[in-house]
Amino acid sequence: MSGALAEAPPAAATEPDAEPHFDVIELLFFAYRDFVSDPDRILTDYGFGRAHHRVLHFVNRQPGLTIAELLDILRITKQSLNRVLKELVEKGFIEQRPGVQDRRQRLLFPTAKGRSLALALSRPQDERIRRAINRCGEEDRQAALRFLFAMIDENDRDHVARLVYGAGERKGQ
Repeated sequence: MSGALAEAPPAAATEPDAEPHFDVIELLFFAYRDFVSDPDRILTDYGFGRAHHRVLHFVNRQPGLTIAELLDILRITKQSLNRVLKELVEKGFIEQRPGVQDRRQRLLFPTAKGRSLALALSRPQDERIRRAINRCGEEDRQAALRFLFAMIDENDRDHVARLVYGAGERKGQ
């Protein structure tokens, strides 16, 4: 992780009566709407939703994740995860393997079919990001990275940085 991202400047104190940053709020809404629209169309062909996308994305990016680690990343209930995971396993997109040290532990891995779908879902998102970077430039890309990182809760930034920039070797690989 670059030092520029790790050392986000302290947030300016906001006035209690200050007008909200509606422009930023609304642009984030619209950017997210469009960012997820392409994968949403692909997911409908499989009868999947955004929760399936998130699970598949992180299992593909971090093969060998445990259920607990995935719950920590997604911050959803175990019941919600189990429903989505069950479908992804039954349809052959994710496989579960017993843990190396603790056989009761379930490690999650994408199958070839799962990797293929995860890439198909990320390609249009990557194309959208590349178009924006080409239009704005690398300096703006770095500013966007700093901005997005600064939006993450301060106590979660190190965890997110490890996930995004330094996964390292996973167990069971």
